[in-house]
Amino acid sequence: MYSFRLKALIGVATIAAVTGIAWNFISLPTASEWSAEELRLIDSLSLDRLPPLPADPSNAVADNPDAAELGHRLYFDTRLSANGNIACASCHKPELMFTDGLQFGVGIGTGDRHTPSLVGLSHSPWFYWDGRKDSQWAQALAPLEAKHEHAVTRSELARLIIADPEYQRRYLALFGALPDFDIPEAASPLGDASEQQAWQALSGDEQQQLSRVFANIGKAIAAYERKIQPGRSRFDDYAAQLRDSDSVAVDQGDILSSSELEGLRLFLGKGMCVTCHNGPLFTNHEFHNTGVLANPGELPPMARYDGIRIAREDPFNCLGEFSDASRDQCIELRFARDTNELVGAHKTPTLRNVSLTAPYMHGGQIQSLADVMTHYNEAPTSMLSHNEAKPLGLRRPQLRAIEAFLLTLTAPLATPRQWLESPL
Repeated sequence: MYSFRLKALIGVATIAAVTGIAWNFISLPTASEWSAEELRLIDSLSLDRLPPLPADPSNAVADNPDAAELGHRLYFDTRLSANGNIACASCHKPELMFTDGLQFGVGIGTGDRHTPSLVGLSHSPWFYWDGRKDSQWAQALAPLEAKHEHAVTRSELARLIIADPEYQRRYLALFGALPDFDIPEAASPLGDASEQQAWQALSGDEQQQLSRVFANIGKAIAAYERKIQPGRSRFDDYAAQLRDSDSVAVDQGDILSSSELEGLRLFLGKGMCVTCHNGPLFTNHEFHNTGVLANPGELPPMARYDGIRIAREDPFNCLGEFSDASRDQCIELRFARDTNELVGAHKTPTLRNVSLTAPYMHGGQIQSLADVMTHYNEAPTSMLSHNEAKPLGLRRPQLRAIEAFLLTLTAPLATPRQWLESPL
């Protein structure tokens, strides 16, 4: 213990000599040196405190193993795209923590938003940066019809399920009958002029049948995506050791370094990070305006202010005809906030495995964690509404310490390997 503390102190002295900053004596926090509130916060962030996966009453097959198997196949199938080259896995890559490493998502075309991670996303009540979808299955549907992503139509998806014997078998076992009328090749209410014309030529019942197949495809994909869960990190081991030490001083230097521990203390305190990045997934699942500038040539987005309105009008929302939930089970949608404070507010992303999901923010505007630290330290004026974040006034070594702590949240997924590879 003495030798480790001495090394840590020498490291601090070296920083002081190089930077000219006067540092007070720093020792590694032990269970007895953290305050009661700090211990409570550390424990609340531990993956051991992650509650069971919440039920999705709008998706009757959300936890059905057979639905997850079907969704697994659909997730990796490039036939769910107009050009036969794009799958869900094209942008949400398992090897990149289900992101793509790009500033903007790229499918058949290029979007204007950074691809968020799917890890642990099933614990969230809202989806997309602006929360315009209120279920994971409804979110899974949107890229399929989006022209810059999969650009496929509802009729083409139904024809695929019917034409592929394996898909047809699995679908019938889960959802029952498929449409038995002559399905047009390309018909969609959201397509181009010819696709919309083909959609309008269908009867109301035929449109409803195709939309039902479409919704069920999303529900199967969501059942698979619920398998994508974060794994235990070094921070979680440290939190468990603190919890099990019963306030007895123990040597913790073998788990987190002095810089990482100082970063944790700042994360909980002066850095104010835990204000939004709280809970075992390091997100409060809420929406905040933190003054992130729009990308050049892009107008500042209204974000959650528009997102909640879009969610309420979505035919695939919790209250819609394709939902399996009762009205009383749609609490999030019915009672969601709808105020001017939501202008420019984007969803708080998880910080687990954040070192592997660059670039950052809704438009991929910030390239590195160091730049993220600088952004929050300076808290620039927001282009819309107000910036909830305030300047922190932290020194550069302190910002580096927070970044060092964030790296302790990197860990392999808890998801079994079979779900991370294509079954096709």
